[in-house]
Amino acid sequence: MITLVRRVTATCVLGAALTACATTPHQAPGAVHTAPARTSAPPTLAPGPGGLTPVFKNGSRTHGKTVALTFDADMTADQGARAAAGEHFDNPGLIAALRALKVPATVFMTGRWAEEYPEQARSIGRDPLFEVANHSYSHYAFTDDCYGLPTVSGDRMRADVERAYAAFRKAGVPDARPYFRFPGGCYDRRALKALTPVGVTAVQWDVVSGDAFATDAEAVSRQVLEGVRPGSVVVMHCTHSAAPTTERVVRAVVPALRERGFRFVRVSELIGS
Repeated sequence: MITLVRRVTATCVLGAALTACATTPHQAPGAVHTAPARTSAPPTLAPGPGGLTPVFKNGSRTHGKTVALTFDADMTADQGARAAAGEHFDNPGLIAALRALKVPATVFMTGRWAEEYPEQARSIGRDPLFEVANHSYSHYAFTDDCYGLPTVSGDRMRADVERAYAAFRKAGVPDARPYFRFPGGCYDRRALKALTPVGVTAVQWDVVSGDAFATDAEAVSRQVLEGVRPGSVVVMHCTHSAAPTTERVVRAVVPALRERGFRFVRVSELIGS
């Protein structure tokens, strides 16, 4: 998801600048991560009214000072030519920073990205510090008029999500979570109904970092720090080309939030709390 933010302004065509997240294929020797162990059955929300796909925005405000950093690994189905021409839809420095800081995180990955970078997808998916969740296969919108994105027809929405899970399995991601983030964050009742058979929980956010297309890391950091509350879900991106400040933002906000007493968790822990 790349969205436009009032306080960190950028002019662009979203569909032409969608981005992705990557990491180096191998973890540094001797790295020790202290993230909570994964459960065999990740928590999900009960279906919403009428059996619709449930939507999760943030965790409890009263069960401790926890916060989930989430990173969208965006790559659209039609961006293969750009990748072949040498464009890199990754930000290894960001993933390295998260590992160095021992920050658990949830990566919402598109299936198309996992196909383009299978070793990197596998590296993220097998690192106990992280969890991989679904951001669609194509990164096409599930509603009309969503930041200029192409759209998926209603009868193809379920297949698009299931195709992403298939791409994760092929890349070697062992247990992608049953969480789904709509491209652009755009959804409606039709989209929620279409995904009901998949059994996912749709995950939104309550803090927009503003890192997409931003060049001022300090402004993005302030926006995150001003927005975070107990139980918050922060949306960020891990693409150096379209979100070049994100690594610097993470290196600034993580120690600042820890000084305030916040503990970093994956989305699954917020949903299960």
